[in-house]
Amino acid sequence: MNRYPRNLRGYGPNPPDPQWPGGAKVAVQFVLNYEEGGENCVLHGDAASEAFLSDIPGAAQWPGQRHWNMESMYEYGARAGFWRLHRLFTRAGIPLTIYGVASALARNPEQVEAMKEAGWEIASHGLKWIEHKDMLPEEEKAAIEEAVRLHTEVVGERPRGWYTGRCSENTVRLVAEEGGFDYISDTYDDDLPYWLEIGDRAQLIIPYTLEANDMRFSVSPGWSDGDDFFNYLKNAFDVLYAEGQFDTPKMMSIGLHCRLIGRPGKIAALQKFIEYIQAREGVWCPRRIEIAEHWAANHPPQKSLRPSRMDKPEFVEQFGSIFEHSPWIAERAFDLELGPAHDCAAGVLNALCRKFRTASEEERLGVLTAHPDLAGKLAQAGRLTAESTSEQASAGLDLLTDEERETFTRLNDAYVEKHGFPFIIAVRDNNKASIMEAFKRRIDNDRATEFNEACRQVERIAYHRLKDLLP
Repeated sequence: MNRYPRNLRGYGPNPPDPQWPGGAKVAVQFVLNYEEGGENCVLHGDAASEAFLSDIPGAAQWPGQRHWNMESMYEYGARAGFWRLHRLFTRAGIPLTIYGVASALARNPEQVEAMKEAGWEIASHGLKWIEHKDMLPEEEKAAIEEAVRLHTEVVGERPRGWYTGRCSENTVRLVAEEGGFDYISDTYDDDLPYWLEIGDRAQLIIPYTLEANDMRFSVSPGWSDGDDFFNYLKNAFDVLYAEGQFDTPKMMSIGLHCRLIGRPGKIAALQKFIEYIQAREGVWCPRRIEIAEHWAANHPPQKSLRPSRMDKPEFVEQFGSIFEHSPWIAERAFDLELGPAHDCAAGVLNALCRKFRTASEEERLGVLTAHPDLAGKLAQAGRLTAESTSEQASAGLDLLTDEERETFTRLNDAYVEKHGFPFIIAVRDNNKASIMEAFKRRIDNDRATEFNEACRQVERIAYHRLKDLLP
């Protein structure tokens, strides 16, 4: 099977209404990453010092050495930045989700106690703040299990949420297979939570952010001034708030780090943003676990057809009749590179139409001649396919007067004699009168023009049929 694993479709053009509590127009969720004491450091058994997310321009790892300046910047986050943020959010009455690196939490007991007393959620940020990309699956699985064990020991309860950040291609699958997480956040692909099928498990994904994130104070392109951060957050919030009023409410994630936004010259922007959103009505500021609980209660996972996961016999059985009496189209379409983007009416239609359009003219003519005459003898004898019977009935073609039936019969005969195939029109787009008008207008076309028009109508009929089966 030629299958493409990435999901480029998501919710498509019609995302669900999240129905946030209190009719909120937007859910603004603040995350504080707690990594201080869990970063790369030879004291932690690592091969080199840390080089990521600090105020040291162009920082590089120092193999086999302690990087005193880097360590002290991480220490600032624990010693000063955390407490400045703790005061800001507790005074504002906004609860945080902590992405806590387990080894960092173990080295910062006073901060952990303050998180718990504030009622903040402490989710897992892995065992250590290091790269997972080069870990073997069994090595990463062991690290995930140890992160859960140490987190539970240090915090007093196991984490219900997970975010690695520096993840591998296996991370989300391995965390889902662990089986104890209400949500995973190692994606950046949507403005709403969604369910991901991993094996037999429906795993809730709550996407995170790397753009509404103070990490851009330490990367290029990034921000050097707090007002840049404020303006970006404000613009993002304003768009999402307006969408919540006039379209569909969304979620806004904001990522923070103690050693970055905890500096005086940066935290002023965050304080300004908090004041800005608290002056608006209809803003919900939950912890991520509350988003997970809300989504599970109001938008539980739904089972639906997954064409990209079907084997060939199932695919052909399900879609072989979409093009009238032409299962060979579905047989060929199955061999295309199908993926989650094809698990919808437009997706399967595209796959089927690709094989219809690239078929020989003789094969396409066979599809056209497989269609019955409108209100013809097969309809009168009750020998149409179920799809054709329903379609013709939808336009009232099963309730013709004798005069109307005679007119259709005369036009059908003349059309077939001239063009060599039946008159085809997507009756669900029409009514009896518009069908008759199109019949009289199109019968005078040349054969090439009418052949192309009939093929377009066949594709339109296929789309209507697929919408009966798929979103």
